[in-house]
Amino acid sequence: MTATRPGRADLVGRFSPPYTSPRPRRCEVSRLVVTMLLPAFIAAGCSSAAAGGSPASSPASGAATGSAGTTSLSRVTLHIGDQAGSGAQALLTAAGLIHKLPFKVTWSDFTSGPPMLQAMGAGAVDIGSVGNAPPVFAAAGGDKIAIVGALKANPLGSALLVSQNSPIHSIAQLRGKRIAVAQGSSADYHLLTVLKKAGLSVHDVTLDYLQPAEGLAALASDHVDAWDIWSPFIEQAEAQDHARALVNGTGFGSPYSFTVASRAALADTDKAAAIGEYLKLLDQAHAWAASHGPSWASVWAQGTGLPVAVMVNAARDSQATAVPITPAVVDSEQQVADAFTAAGLIPGHVNFSDFVDTAFNSTVGSSSS
Repeated sequence: MTATRPGRADLVGRFSPPYTSPRPRRCEVSRLVVTMLLPAFIAAGCSSAAAGGSPASSPASGAATGSAGTTSLSRVTLHIGDQAGSGAQALLTAAGLIHKLPFKVTWSDFTSGPPMLQAMGAGAVDIGSVGNAPPVFAAAGGDKIAIVGALKANPLGSALLVSQNSPIHSIAQLRGKRIAVAQGSSADYHLLTVLKKAGLSVHDVTLDYLQPAEGLAALASDHVDAWDIWSPFIEQAEAQDHARALVNGTGFGSPYSFTVASRAALADTDKAAAIGEYLKLLDQAHAWAASHGPSWASVWAQGTGLPVAVMVNAARDSQATAVPITPAVVDSEQQVADAFTAAGLIPGHVNFSDFVDTAFNSTVGSSSS
C-alpha cells in the first residue's frame, strides 16, 4: 500500500477562514529549528510509503462497522493527521507496525492539534491525535467529530518555560507579562490552570497566540516572557536555548490526550473498520515505545530533525499509555470545556459527551498479531 504525505497545510486559528486542503508532493523533512523562520501558517511534510498487510477479516469493533468479513480494507484510504508532538507515523515506523496497516494512508503534517481538527472539519482529515483542548474547540465550533481513543500522558510532557536569565521564578510574577501559547491547544488549557492556581486569569496577562515554531523563536529572542508548550519543543528549548521550566504538568492541565475521528469517517463502514485497526496498532506502538525509549527517540529524531539526545529526553517525558474512554475520562474533558467557557475563550456551553464514541474501547490492550 502507498501512503502519501501532503507537503503543506495551512495553520490557521480555529475560528479563522476555512482550511484549504494541501496538495500532495515530495519534500525534504525540515528541522524544527529551521521552521522557526517559517510563517506560522506553513507546515512542512514529506511523502513516504507504507506497505499494508493482509486485509483484516473482521473489524476492530463490531459496533462501529458492518458484518465481519464483508470489508476489504485494502481498498480503504484513511487520511491521517500527524504532528511533531504526537509523531504517529514515526511511532508506528519505529515499532515496526506501519507495514501492518491493512489499508492505504495519506498522512498530513500539522504544527498543532487545532489546525488539524479544522482540516478534519473541512473533510480533509479522517483521524488524528491531539491534546485535550483541540476537541473542545472543535466541538464549540460545531464540528462533527468524536474522540475514539485516549492516552494518559506523562505530566513532564507539558511545561511553562521562561528564558534562562528570566527574573520570573513564580507564577504570581507572570501578572502583566506576555505569554506565548498555541490557541486551543493542550498548552492553552495547561496555562489556564497554571494561572488559576496562582489566583490569576488570562485577563491578568497578555497572550500571544503562536504556533510552536513561532513560540520557540519568541522566547529565545525575549519577545515574550514565557511560553507554554509540550514535548518535544520543551526539550528543544531547554537544550538549544537553556530555557527553564517554571512548572510542568504535575498538578496542572489534564492528563489525557486523544485520537479524534470525523463523524463522516465513522459513518463509513469500511473507514470505521480501518479506524479500529489503526487504533489497535497505535496502542501497541505506544506500549512498545514505553519500553524502547532510545529506539523510539532515534526514529522520532529523523522525523523532527532534532538531535537524538534531545529526542531521548522527549521520548521519556512524553510517554503515554492507551486507556479506555471511561466516564471519568469524559468528565475530565468536560472540565476542560467548562474552564474555557468560564474564561470566555469559547462561546457557550459544550456538552462533551456528545462528542465521544466508545465503540473502539476494545482495541485498548489488544495483543499484537
